[in-house]
Amino acid sequence: MKVEAAFLPGWLLMLGITVVSLLISRVIVVGGSNPVEPAVLAIILGILLANVRTVPETLRPGIKAFETPLILGIVLIGAGLDVADVLSQGAAMLTVVLGTMVIGFFSIFLLAKAFGLTERLSLLLSIGTTICGGTAIAVCAPLIESKEEETSYAIGTIALWGVIAMIAYPAIWRAVAPGTDATFGLFAGVAVQSTPQAVGAGFIFSELAGDIATAVKLVRNTFIAPLAFLLAIWYAWWVRSGRCPDKAAPTAEENVEKVNWIRGFPWFLFGYFLMVAMRSYGFFTDVAIDSFTSWGKLLILLGMAGIGLNTRFSAFKGIGGKPLVVGVIGALILAAASLVLIRVMGLA
Repeated sequence: MKVEAAFLPGWLLMLGITVVSLLISRVIVVGGSNPVEPAVLAIILGILLANVRTVPETLRPGIKAFETPLILGIVLIGAGLDVADVLSQGAAMLTVVLGTMVIGFFSIFLLAKAFGLTERLSLLLSIGTTICGGTAIAVCAPLIESKEEETSYAIGTIALWGVIAMIAYPAIWRAVAPGTDATFGLFAGVAVQSTPQAVGAGFIFSELAGDIATAVKLVRNTFIAPLAFLLAIWYAWWVRSGRCPDKAAPTAEENVEKVNWIRGFPWFLFGYFLMVAMRSYGFFTDVAIDSFTSWGKLLILLGMAGIGLNTRFSAFKGIGGKPLVVGVIGALILAAASLVLIRVMGLA
């Protein structure tokens, strides 16, 4: 993780939003509980601040680097995951993850093509929806030599529906099936597009749901690198076959060499699963586990504030109707496939 002094002002703003969100959440009491989650408040406050007034340029580097504290928070909450909860149904969970990804990828690609979107934009929307949002799009876009506007449209579409899903899914699930924390965590991990939104959706629902959503989503993220490799091979074949209308034919080797494995693989996974393993083997005391998870959740809240501050509605003006429609239908396809597979595998 790259940390620079220029990030500090933006991170301090995110911290301020986090503190205000925690205070407001504690003030609102209904029936002896605090029904408004700090994560939701942090996102909403961030969105309001980003869209109602201009954020000073000195704050933007830190705001754009919101994933750095978020990733550190994800690593720390690994200490709070009881691996037995996941491994007891590991095969069934992996089936849900893989099945959802395959169904979602091909369904969204065919849908995008039916709407008349380009081959590259269709692929980027499929990849972003089924793997891990904007990160997967940013990694894979150079491999298929996407135009800048295609990459921007795909990232903007996925980001918009990801934020909506992060807030809407916990509320809908709580109204329909309250108390099923582990099941919702699995659903959030496979149905919400990007890592920050999936983690946020889980923790908005409950702490257990957040832990499960994080673990499941990080397993899903490991498929970035193999997908990038296969995509590079496919693109080389596509060009050589004469089906690509605007490119001369490079060799397959030239395309494979473009895969940025260091950027493509989510290396923080090792930190997260190391914390999970150390907790499982008794390296941490109960006090240490509480401390790690508390700091982790605080850093994740900072990340939620960062998501809000990075959601500027003006950025979506140029996207157009078709990618947005494909994005929302794709998100619903992913959610429906997740629910069906969770039920079929007996995890609901």
